[in-house]
Amino acid sequence: MHPIRGTFVSLGLILSLTVTAAPVEADTATPGAPGAGDPLFPLDGNGGYHALHYGLDLSYEPATAHLDARAVVTARATQALSRFGLDLSGLTVRSVRVGSAPAAFRREGQELVITPRTPLRRGQVFRTTVTYDGTPAAVNEPGDPYDGWNVTDHGAFVAGEPQGSRTWFPLNNHPSDKSAFDVTITVPEGYTAVSNGRLAALRTRHGHSTFHWHSPEPMAGYLATATIGKFRTESYRTRSGLPVYNAVDPREAAASAPVLKRLPEVLEWESGLFGPYPFSAAGAIVDHAPQIPYYALETQTRPLYCKAPTIITLVHETAHQWFGDSVSLSRWQDIWLNEGFATYAEWLWAEQHGGPTAQRFFDDAYAKPATDPVWAFPPALPADYTHLFDDPVYTRGAMALHKIRTLVGDHAFFDVLRAWAARHRDGHGTTAEFTALTRTVSHKDPGPTVATWLYGKGKPARP
Repeated sequence: MHPIRGTFVSLGLILSLTVTAAPVEADTATPGAPGAGDPLFPLDGNGGYHALHYGLDLSYEPATAHLDARAVVTARATQALSRFGLDLSGLTVRSVRVGSAPAAFRREGQELVITPRTPLRRGQVFRTTVTYDGTPAAVNEPGDPYDGWNVTDHGAFVAGEPQGSRTWFPLNNHPSDKSAFDVTITVPEGYTAVSNGRLAALRTRHGHSTFHWHSPEPMAGYLATATIGKFRTESYRTRSGLPVYNAVDPREAAASAPVLKRLPEVLEWESGLFGPYPFSAAGAIVDHAPQIPYYALETQTRPLYCKAPTIITLVHETAHQWFGDSVSLSRWQDIWLNEGFATYAEWLWAEQHGGPTAQRFFDDAYAKPATDPVWAFPPALPADYTHLFDDPVYTRGAMALHKIRTLVGDHAFFDVLRAWAARHRDGHGTTAEFTALTRTVSHKDPGPTVATWLYGKGKPARP
């Protein structure tokens, strides 16, 4: 995130994942935990299973803001399960099936609690089909009121960090659980529906268009989108052959064009710094959502902007494809690994494109008085979820990276960034793991720097 404040699921995939399980004795199965155990979001995510694939079949009517949907969640049980949960807010659940059998369900706050007809054994791969409908709306939590499904005058602006994906589909809503996605969206003819990955199919009949988006690489649920509008679209390939798909609201087209034209340049530049681009598609969605002051999110493969982005915003959200999307969080308190890295990418871009050096950015930030909000809390220890997107996470997180760069030297520093992106590709990383990797690659101890700049309270004394 940048701060300026009938489904097409592959039958072959489903068949390959579905197995026949031996019966489980009811007294050996236990309920899955109602949350993933995140300190900042204790009820987000669920225990007892790992989601492998989401097949979402959505039909949306912009005129009424009504959504009819079916979600097929393919998962593997990590324990013997008597019941389990999916995160879902609002909307009306009409039916739930586990495998071919109807399942009992109930709503408990943001949880859709599901009890299969027979318990699930540990290791069993199972499919849960949820049919639901309603008028989706953003979570509207303090500090992040546009998290989720935002109705616009021409469709929907759909951004899900950190909790908002549960406003439009049931999921295991924590970045520690990443899955493949197929998203099928039907809208009135003349509208375009954009999601992640590659456009696998498009058909128009009976006055409606259906878009099928296929995203094979593992993705955290908050990075999924289903943004709808009357967009102008373009498709092309970069010099390396990477397919790019951009969707732009006509009201933002003139301002967006010179920035989006530089996307291949940004992708190539960041690939040179961070290693190969980690996904099989790229692009951008530029919507027109004037009710949102400013919002940009690194939706995987296709960052989302509520209005025309600047080049710096484009650099920031594209950098997230490595840091935040491919290498994801294990817990939200480590969000500086996303935002500090993307902010430092901005500094590097400026440094290498005729602007201020990263050292100048650091010096300007350090010149702020001890009472400035940038020193309000340690970047790796946001006090609660309302501070996830505050300045310490972004600016002081970038300052910590610059101090590490100064400590280990340029050659080792960029080796660390590339190693981090490569070794944790399609997976997760923690601050402790980044610290250990830096020590291994550079043969220098970043521990004191990390302790001061990421965990120390107040303005650090500059050596």
